Amino acid sequence: MKFSVPEMSCGHCTASIEKAIKEADPAAQVACDLPSRSVEVTSALSAEAIAATLDEIGFEAKPAA
Repeated sequence: MKFSVPEMSCGHCTASIEKAIKEADPAAQVACDLPSRSVEVTSALSAEAIAATLDEIGFEAKPAA
């Protein structure tokens, strides 16, 4: 699953995003791409659950094509 996260702007943002997703699903694989402001996630969680997790920590995430 790939998400567009427009407010992700620094290394601290990516660390927070990775931490939040891994807390929700410890087996998740998370790859943040700062230049494109996107996050790629491999997880048993649904896209809605991941978007909700990111929303809880202050990042609006939309599924990306």
